Amino acid sequence: MDMQFLQDNWMLAALALISGAMLAWSFVGGKLSGVEQADTLKATRLYNDDALVLDVREDKEYAAGHVPRAKHIPLGQLAGRLNELEKFKDKPVLVTCRTGNRSAHACRILKKAGFQTVYNQAGGIVAWERANLPVTQK
Repeated sequence: MDMQFLQDNWMLAALALISGAMLAWSFVGGKLSGVEQADTLKATRLYNDDALVLDVREDKEYAAGHVPRAKHIPLGQLAGRLNELEKFKDKPVLVTCRTGNRSAHACRILKKAGFQTVYNQAGGIVAWERANLPVTQK
């Protein structure tokens, strides 16, 4: 690449570099954190294979609508309530929240506690609903 072009268009080159780095991080970021992401297709497969679905949203969010059969433990209470999940340590666990941020943190807590197979639902309940997957208020 011509050095004069880079000097004249340094902002464009910096933008290209940053966007490339962000794209690369989206592919490897979840793996580096030790938490595997489950898109809606994978989340549906896990759900159909009877994985534990753990919803870590707050009470009001959960009551407004959640994945059927989901176990509800708000993120702030998770560390103190791990004993409730002990029987799932060797089974797949799909963790969800609104958009996938809180559930990623919950996944790290579960991994540190010895849970073997933990998935973060990419996009959370928002992605689940956008895919027209079932939601219940029961």
